[in-house]
Amino acid sequence: MAFADLLDHVGGMGRFQVVYVALLALPIFMMASHNLLQNFTAAASEHRCRVRWEANGTGLSPGDLLRVSVPGGERCRRFVAAQWWLLEVNGTAANGTEPETEPCHDGWTYDRSVFASTIVTEWDLVCGSRGLKQLAQSLFMAGVLVGGIVFGGLSDRFGRRSLLTWCYLQMGTMGTCTSFAPTFSVYCLFRFLTGAALSGIVLNSVSLSLEWMPTHARAVVGTMMGYCYTLGQFLLAGVAYAIRDWRWLQLAVSLPFFIFFLYSWWLTESARWLLMAGKPKQALKELKKVARTNGKKEEGNKLDIEALKSYMEKEMTSVKTSHTVVDLVRTPVVRRISCCLCFVWFSTSFAYYGLAMDLQNFAFDIYVIQLVFGAVDFPAKLISILTITFVGRRFTQSLALILAGLAILANIFVPRDLRTLRTALAVFGKGCLASSFNCVYLYTGELYPTVIRQTGMGLSNTMARIGSITAPLVKMAGEIFPALPFVIYGAAPVVAGLAATFLPETRNAPLPETVEEVESRTRPRTDEAQQLQVLLHAARPDPAPEGTPKPH
Repeated sequence: MAFADLLDHVGGMGRFQVVYVALLALPIFMMASHNLLQNFTAAASEHRCRVRWEANGTGLSPGDLLRVSVPGGERCRRFVAAQWWLLEVNGTAANGTEPETEPCHDGWTYDRSVFASTIVTEWDLVCGSRGLKQLAQSLFMAGVLVGGIVFGGLSDRFGRRSLLTWCYLQMGTMGTCTSFAPTFSVYCLFRFLTGAALSGIVLNSVSLSLEWMPTHARAVVGTMMGYCYTLGQFLLAGVAYAIRDWRWLQLAVSLPFFIFFLYSWWLTESARWLLMAGKPKQALKELKKVARTNGKKEEGNKLDIEALKSYMEKEMTSVKTSHTVVDLVRTPVVRRISCCLCFVWFSTSFAYYGLAMDLQNFAFDIYVIQLVFGAVDFPAKLISILTITFVGRRFTQSLALILAGLAILANIFVPRDLRTLRTALAVFGKGCLASSFNCVYLYTGELYPTVIRQTGMGLSNTMARIGSITAPLVKMAGEIFPALPFVIYGAAPVVAGLAATFLPETRNAPLPETVEEVESRTRPRTDEAQQLQVLLHAARPDPAPEGTPKPH
């Protein structure tokens, strides 16, 4: 008996599964609200040096006072002394020299017409400190990376549901604490811990949803979870539009996790994990509970410990051989697959967050851009599903990455005045990257054999997180050369798309179980060629023996 048979025995895709997935999906709606939150809480506003004479009652109008105090168009410096000659019609500087300027020692004045308050205006993350905004996002992504490693291991030891409940509580608590952060350093610390909790929620939500689903429903559930994140981008745009103060916005997207924490106690622990952890009695109890919910109480009562133990023995036979991360590079074919996939995952995440976290660069209403960036995921993922199914994984992966990179690179040559064209290229590139994500999740699981699949997925997830950490830091290179970040964001997916052409095609191929099976799949063409040579040699006439007269 297999675990899939047990699920079918207690109702398959029944009422329990529907309610269970719905409860797990609700927090996924809020994931984008934290992943992309800094587009709004760290939005840049027009700013200038605070004028030192503003409170001195000079009798000048605000415009004249600004003219004599700050150079025109200057954001980060001001005049050392008031330049009264600028108020004269034909006035010139004394001695014909440029007036002396100095940094903004008294702080800055911000345009608050769009954003009432952000971390930029709160802690003056402008001019020499503007790189700190990108650092804060990188630290959040570092927390996501650490959370995946820590909570992934803990969930295998203590259970999926227990860790999910803890992560809901940590997410709500750390998110709320972030909204009350007194300093930028404390803000970064809480954001790091929030990112770790986010990773634990995603990891355990996916595990629980898939482990309670019958085989035929897993693809549908996985796709639905992906679209929940997409819809969450619409939710973020709406909430951010309604709440313009960063502290209240941070609080608004964090408080719902306390509700998720409360109802998570009702969630049922994965029976599959309970069996693997040597807890058949509790697994039997949970399976009977599922059977009752699905209206299969009699079938549930027929289950006993012996049936579950027989299943457990069968499961354990598949994990007797120990495998480590070394197996990802031990053999040539798996090594090639690992190297290519690492680059694909890194580049997809790197370019995705390079675009998604730079909405203000497109000179459109930031709330509209957030909606458009979210909406493009729907057709992008649908097209990728069709090409994955009817054309192939390798074609979809390569094409999506190359087109995304070319769209980003093309934007370098488009004048900033052509806002619509620049935005259209960025939206197209973001859609291609969403297609790449959609494909690479499936492709990675099909390329790695069962014995090292989780290890391979863990390595791939790590590379994706490194890409998301690096993306905001590369943005800082724009201070040296404005086009440099886009060159890097565009070149990485193009190279990764070319690397993806070296991956084997897995369309209509059975999942490999062992490393040896993956290695052998590259040999059939060679064997067929050798057989063809043997057949050609056999069909060739034997040479005539020496001395045989040649025909005239």
